[in-house]
Amino acid sequence: MPPVPISLDHLVLTVTDPEVTCAFYTDVLGMQAESFVATDGSTRRALRFGVQKINIHVAGAEFEPKAAAPRPGSADLCFLSETPLSDWQAHLDRVGVPVLDGPVRRTGATGPILSIYLRDPDGSLIEISNRLED
Repeated sequence: MPPVPISLDHLVLTVTDPEVTCAFYTDVLGMQAESFVATDGSTRRALRFGVQKINIHVAGAEFEPKAAAPRPGSADLCFLSETPLSDWQAHLDRVGVPVLDGPVRRTGATGPILSIYLRDPDGSLIEISNRLED
């Protein structure tokens, strides 16, 4: 049997404008933006939520090594939330972010979820989900 990973530490989101991205993910999705000094001495940007982290790379100035074809708007991310989707929908309406679809039932990593969909400033698909009982 091969070795197996146990969890996701972070992922990288390639973006057009890190300030616009950080504002969206903090103001709309409630994440915390941070700057950190990487091991190479460069200052980088990231978004934190729970025990997860999204590192931000600027398109055309990505850090090495990087994905073979990094592009803004190419991500499809699903975030679990304990906040009811109706509260999310009211919040998104208040901040002027349209819901593209939902609520719709989907299958998540650990079982059934109920989801709504929206887009971030670069066009990446964002899914916000509540876990459902089996």
